[in-house]
Amino acid sequence: MIRRPRYALDASGSSRVGGSVARHCLRRATLRWDRRLGYRQPCAGVRCAAGARPRDRRQVRLRRWAGYGRIPGPRFVIPLIGSIVEMVLSPYGFWERQRRLNPCGLSWNALAGFFVLFVTDTDLSRYVLSENGPHAFEMILHPNGWRILGRNNIAFKSGEEHKLLRQSFLRLFTPKALGVYVSIQERLIREHLAAWLSGRGTDGTTAAFEVRPRIRDLNLRTSQTVFVGPYLRDRERFCADYLLITQGFLSFPLALPGTGLWRAIRARERVLRDLTACVRASKERFRKDAEAEPQCLLDFWTVSVLEEVAAAKRENRAPPKYSADHEMADAMLDFLFASQDASTASLVWTTVLVAERPDVLQRVREEQQRLRPHDEPITYELLEQMVYTRAVVLEVLRFRPPPVMVPQVASKRVQLPNGYEVPRGALVVPSLWTACMQGFPSPERFDPERMLPPRQEEQKYRKHFLTFGCGPHMCVGRNYAINHLMCYLAVLATTVDWTRVRTVHSDEIIYLPTIYPADSVIRARWRVADASTGAGTGAGTDTACTSEAVPVVVAS
Repeated sequence: MIRRPRYALDASGSSRVGGSVARHCLRRATLRWDRRLGYRQPCAGVRCAAGARPRDRRQVRLRRWAGYGRIPGPRFVIPLIGSIVEMVLSPYGFWERQRRLNPCGLSWNALAGFFVLFVTDTDLSRYVLSENGPHAFEMILHPNGWRILGRNNIAFKSGEEHKLLRQSFLRLFTPKALGVYVSIQERLIREHLAAWLSGRGTDGTTAAFEVRPRIRDLNLRTSQTVFVGPYLRDRERFCADYLLITQGFLSFPLALPGTGLWRAIRARERVLRDLTACVRASKERFRKDAEAEPQCLLDFWTVSVLEEVAAAKRENRAPPKYSADHEMADAMLDFLFASQDASTASLVWTTVLVAERPDVLQRVREEQQRLRPHDEPITYELLEQMVYTRAVVLEVLRFRPPPVMVPQVASKRVQLPNGYEVPRGALVVPSLWTACMQGFPSPERFDPERMLPPRQEEQKYRKHFLTFGCGPHMCVGRNYAINHLMCYLAVLATTVDWTRVRTVHSDEIIYLPTIYPADSVIRARWRVADASTGAGTGAGTDTACTSEAVPVVVAS
């Protein structure tokens, strides 16, 4: 005997049996319990059946939030999960299509339980990023962000606790500290370049290779050495766990055993244990020898924290919350997360964009020849004099900002300056890339000259240059990141000739979760030294570092 379903819904949401109960079940299906915020939040895009008219409760609510057509959005979203499948399968394509719905304003979508508001207006983006806290917006980074990084991560803090924690970072980016980091960065860059060019052919040129994974390894090693120095023991396992964390941001938001999100959460737990051990080792070192020289960022922070703890003890008050080992480990995880993917993407873009602009590369080399005629070691003071090299790096960061968006969640109903009311629990996504493409003259052109006097567009259009964000969560490691890119470009330009090998996919962009060129294949060789000046001549300088095909055509 075949039992007939008790609640058989038709396309209008009514039922042939138990209609009132069926409608009650439908209402429950259109709501989800958000345990964090403690309220019922509608699920994304529920429809009673395929082809249903948008008169069901969920669709009406979505349309009402979108202002009955005043805000562009999709005509249809998949029941319950919204557009999450489309986003996971093609992240860059999904967000680019979303941007085109309203290139300078607001558009909406739905993702796995969230009503999503995509912001492409610079002033609105700055407002969202600046109004951070329980009174308005709280950072989420990604629908999987809270679960992967943990709720205690600095990215999700706000208010006085967050302010005090950021103040404790002041000693981490002083000229003295940045000078220590630069020496580490240069040493590791030279070591990795030597490894990249170890397999040269008879003509001294390497076979074509994809540079992205090699730059990722370089940046992993650099960030680990700069941030936690000699205290990290099992670097290979740490790197594997970190890759799992990164992959979790590209995974479907389902934390079941074996899924990408589940593996990312477990990897974060192991990484935090390792970082907690590093914090304890650093504290033990400076408790034994208070005069020891800091070797890494963690050491600089440890010295500062121990001084604050001692002062609190003398004044008979509680030590700062962030002085606990696990709190410091959480902050170190945030440093690693913030620097790894963003810096890797920027290093890759620097490599391919400069390869396609021989005029830019030539000016970088001329500046390096003037400042470092015999390839002298790079210091913080020398970086301060590299005006053109800095301009190139700033233009790379504007032209291809690696963090293209910084998702926030509305803690309460918030009215934006343009009058639109953001519903409580909505995911609000300011587009940093769109801001960087507004205001600047000819923004689709890669033009380092715009960052030099007399134009100085970085200052003139400062409100649009949102690569490092703004507001309470503006990147504290801005100078560190810029110095790393400058150091890499300076060493690469003076010691290596490289050629980009273009393919049919070279002009495409992928999202991993920061943006990269779809391919970044190069060939490389050591530069030939000029006997008269000691500088590299590049053996055919006019073509040595240009693309092997036509110059790249980039679009905004």
